[in-house]
Amino acid sequence: MATYDLEEQEQLDELKTWWKMYGNLITGVLLALALAVSGWQGWNWWQRQQAAEASAKFSALQTAATQKDAKRARELAGELIDKYSSTAYAGMGALLAARSQIDGDDTKNARVQLTWAAENAKDEGLRSLARLRLAAVMLDEKAYDEAIKQLSAEPAAAFAPRFAELRGDVFAAQGKTAEARSAYDSALEKLEALAKSDQSRKRGGYSGLIEVKRDALGSVR
Repeated sequence: MATYDLEEQEQLDELKTWWKMYGNLITGVLLALALAVSGWQGWNWWQRQQAAEASAKFSALQTAATQKDAKRARELAGELIDKYSSTAYAGMGALLAARSQIDGDDTKNARVQLTWAAENAKDEGLRSLARLRLAAVMLDEKAYDEAIKQLSAEPAAAFAPRFAELRGDVFAAQGKTAEARSAYDSALEKLEALAKSDQSRKRGGYSGLIEVKRDALGSVR
């Protein structure tokens, strides 16, 4: 029995010695892990809270746009951008507000919204759509060089044909027939490539519209 007690005492002493050497380190590691888990949970909660609040703001923005309340739509889009820029709702809100401004003939504020979305929207598709709409506004305002600059950016694949088509529209408006024809041909090629990569896509009437635009240019000057 005495031998057993002696062995227990030796083990206890070894454990105490080991704890003196590594106890602080282990405590620190466990504390860091606890803080990391707590921080991760807090971050997830904050993100969910942000998304829920942003969703409510976007819903209100949709209502304002439906009611053609451009001022309210602009204000709500501003809130989404200022407070919830980390969510996808900010980009969607900027696009929707811009549409509302355009409908109200306020292209100045529409440009502001579209520029923000083109540069900051979280989704690549939203950025491409914003850039496309911004270029269309610039085309209407005869700001041709600015429009071409917007359309020079590499878009999401699904928007590539539309980018090329709008470049053709800009060149056509400038009387640059050769450049316009080349852009329309590029749009048709990109549309064909999309159709091949995704069998659910069909060229359909869209390709016909581009061909009509290209053929309307007449001969290259």
